[in-house]
Amino acid sequence: QVRLVESGGGLVQAGGSLRLSCAASGFIFSNNAMGWYRQGPGKQRELVARISNVGSTLYSDSAKGRFTISRINAKNTVYLQMNNLKPEDTAVYYCNARIPPGSLNDYWGQGTQVTVSS
Repeated sequence: QVRLVESGGGLVQAGGSLRLSCAASGFIFSNNAMGWYRQGPGKQRELVARISNVGSTLYSDSAKGRFTISRINAKNTVYLQMNNLKPEDTAVYYCNARIPPGSLNDYWGQGTQVTVSS
């Protein structure tokens, strides 16, 4: 079955960096776009970044210039490098896949907590 496992979250001071990883299994990873979303305290889940199966990227305005999404298909893994973190980046970060490709059938990981202290 589809499985998405995030890791790499933690507590970091403002201005610091973290790299999140999402290990995927149960589907043909190289065929799928992948995404990172986040949900802050009292907020709705929102898109952070998406990467197509061929590496085209899309970022939210808050992520542009600070975050980089990437993927290694041979490892079935998608990454989110987060630099210059701000307290407002504090959230649970979720990995997302839509399977089959092009559908609206969302799969989610369990999430990883990112906390940025001021």
